[in-house]
Amino acid sequence: MIRVGHKGADAIAPGNTLASFDAALDAGVEMIEFDVLAERRDGSGELFVAHDHRKLRAVQAPTLAAVLAHLSSPPFAGTLLQLDLKQSGYEQRVLDALTAAGALERSFISTTLWRSLQRLRRIAPELRIGWTVSAPPGVARVPLVARLYSALLARRAGERLRRGEVDALVAEWRLLTPALVDAVRSAGGEIYVWTVDDVGEIRRLAALGVTGVITNDPRLFAQSADRAA
Repeated sequence: MIRVGHKGADAIAPGNTLASFDAALDAGVEMIEFDVLAERRDGSGELFVAHDHRKLRAVQAPTLAAVLAHLSSPPFAGTLLQLDLKQSGYEQRVLDALTAAGALERSFISTTLWRSLQRLRRIAPELRIGWTVSAPPGVARVPLVARLYSALLARRAGERLRRGEVDALVAEWRLLTPALVDAVRSAGGEIYVWTVDDVGEIRRLAALGVTGVITNDPRLFAQSADRAA
C-alpha cells in the first residue's frame, strides 16, 4: 500500500507548504499529494499550490514552479507526486511545469473535473490520471443509500477504467466497500482513498487491498503497522 501525505503532512505543518512536504518525507511517505490552483478563477495567471482562492489570498502560497523545484531536490528523489487540479483550463501548463522540473514520469494527476481528465488523456496519453470522487452530502448517513451509491460508482468507475479514460479512482473513504475495490481492481485500475486520519481505518483499507491511502498525518502509517504486528 502506497503511503500518501495529504497536502504534504497537513496535521504536522500547514498543508501545501514546503515545510509540510518536508514533514511528510520525514514521516516516511512514498507519495506527496498537493493542490494546484490558478491565480484567477478563469484558470489564467500564475499557478500556485493552494486548495482554494480564499487560502490563496490569505497565505503566501508557493508557486507550482517553486514546489516542483523543491520536490526535485535530492531528498525527494524517487518520491511520487500526486497533483490535484482544482480548476480546468491550465492542464497543458501543469504538464509543461512537470516536464521542465523533470518530474513528469513520477507524477500522477487527479481531479473531480471530467473535462480536465479528458483533456489530459488527449494531450498526454502516457500520464497516469485519476478520477476523484466524494460522497454526496447526506449519503453516508443512510446506509442503504450509501451502498446503492457505491454500487453505481463501482459500475461507472469500472467502465471508465476499462475504456482507458482514467487509470485510477481517487475515492473518499466513506465510499469504500469491498465491492468497489474489486470493481476497480478487476478493471485493471488503481484505487486511492482520502482523507484517512484513523489508524483503524488505515488497517481496514490495507486489508481491502487499496493501492494507496491519503492522510493528513503520515505518522499514522507507522502506528498502523505497529498495531498490526
